[in-house]
Amino acid sequence: MSTAEHKQSAVRETPDQYGAFPRLTPEQLEDLAAHGERRGTTEGEVLYREGEPFREFLAILSGTVEMLHDYGGPEERTMAVHGPGRFLGELGLLEGEAAFDTAVVREAGEILAIPVERQRALVGRDPVLGDLILRAYLGRRYLLIGLGAGFRILGSCYSPDTMRLREFAARNRLPHRWVDLEKDKEAEALLRRFAIRPEDTPVVLWKGEQVLRNPSNAELARLIGLPAPSPEAERCEVMVVGAGPAGLAAAVYGASDGLTTVTVDAVATGGQAATTSRIENYLGFPSGISGGELIERAVFQTRKFGARLMVPAQVNGLTPQDDEYLVTFTDGSRTRAGTVVLASGVWYRRLEVPGIDRLEGISVYYAATVHEASLCQADPVAVVGGGNSAGQAALFLANHASTVHLLVRGGDLNADMSRYLVDRVERHPKIEVLLRTEVRGVCGEEKLESLTVEDNAHGENRQLRATALFVFIGARPHTEWLRGVLALDEKGFVLTGADAQAAADATRWDSLGRGPLLLETTLPGVFAAGDVRSGSVKRVTSAAGEGAMAIRLVHEHREKAGNLVRAADPQGPRPVTGQSVPWR
Repeated sequence: MSTAEHKQSAVRETPDQYGAFPRLTPEQLEDLAAHGERRGTTEGEVLYREGEPFREFLAILSGTVEMLHDYGGPEERTMAVHGPGRFLGELGLLEGEAAFDTAVVREAGEILAIPVERQRALVGRDPVLGDLILRAYLGRRYLLIGLGAGFRILGSCYSPDTMRLREFAARNRLPHRWVDLEKDKEAEALLRRFAIRPEDTPVVLWKGEQVLRNPSNAELARLIGLPAPSPEAERCEVMVVGAGPAGLAAAVYGASDGLTTVTVDAVATGGQAATTSRIENYLGFPSGISGGELIERAVFQTRKFGARLMVPAQVNGLTPQDDEYLVTFTDGSRTRAGTVVLASGVWYRRLEVPGIDRLEGISVYYAATVHEASLCQADPVAVVGGGNSAGQAALFLANHASTVHLLVRGGDLNADMSRYLVDRVERHPKIEVLLRTEVRGVCGEEKLESLTVEDNAHGENRQLRATALFVFIGARPHTEWLRGVLALDEKGFVLTGADAQAAADATRWDSLGRGPLLLETTLPGVFAAGDVRSGSVKRVTSAAGEGAMAIRLVHEHREKAGNLVRAADPQGPRPVTGQSVPWR
């Protein structure tokens, strides 16, 4: 196609098939104009580039703008074309990430430009505009992921570091594409182009020019504009460990109550909830909401109220010191916290089957997101598990795979799965439910080809064709670093409240004149919320509720000074007024 033909086709506006490209009303554009400036554009002008941070929110008043991936490079392609009334950008604009595409003017006209910080504040104050922009940006992010935009991870499917980088990118919902060193025809050309030796992989390729050789997760985060600043020598009133629903709820309520709140996570925001394709029993969302969208909304709220998020940042130590806690990180940094909320969640347990370890990350997965689903188009897959996560995964994967085999060890799907999910699973024409069935073996050299499954009622084995296996068979808590620090139950979950009191050193609490509060651990001022807590209800809604409750209990604890109980205020407890602070 000639340059002229390319331009002619490019100016045709992309239809809004997925709700990702809505149009602002004349009234909304007029309201926005009071916070920005009108600016003329010229054909061929670059409004922002891939890999650079967003500085402005741009709305098109006239003319057209083409969104390009790998602009000027060998893989240049059009992602979308926008006309009057539409706005540019995607989720990275709200979250401080770099742009994942380049905006080029194709037909000269006029744009409305608003500084990013001002736009973030506007989105937080105007619920209608905020919802419109956030939904569009979420839709665009998932389109970018599905189209394989963003950076490249070049590495072997057998490399643990390749799997680590892929997991980090997928869990953080970052647009990227994996180039398999063993099978992808593109791999050899990329190795020659960037003078990379196979032994130097995995590498991350960005903007067609930058090469990071086996970067750490933190280095990859910095590459796309999400640095994890060192908390060294800083102090916060609340340190939240874990950024799943419980941790994010604690961050929102802590920050909105005026407490200096820092939330850290070793891998990504969202926890297991972010890997859930659709949550249909979450209060307030009658048509359901994806885990990714729920978490992105929560992240937006935490930043709106001024809570600080640090990802990746892994905690490995908690030490009482001078009526506070010294929190240490794996990179050697440390910070002091007046109180701590443990919300580190759980991992899905690994399936113990001979030979399965060599297929993990290649065709055996412990999450079912857009990324994993894109790897098993039109092929049969299997899901192991009988709980809600397994049911949601089966329904989501049925939109992509030819057949979904749901393998349940027990004899009744109603035992651990919500009734509404059972009904949908059993009615879905692409889902085959196999009760009393367990995986006994995996077949396939480079990727999964079939499973050996056993009918545990009769002891009969058979082969089941499947090119991917998704495992949801219960969970284990992230508490290895807490052993010897506070009391855990026999499965490693954190004891709280009455259970903590039974296991606590009584002398530690005598001077306080009280026992552990409802969510408090055997350490005063250290609380546990969500899935990591012993006896908690393993549901997204209850996790968010416990995160909010933990902050109320933080306030109760803060009414004590050191080991002395303050004299009771004759006027009773004084409420803390929530306040909205500028985006940080």
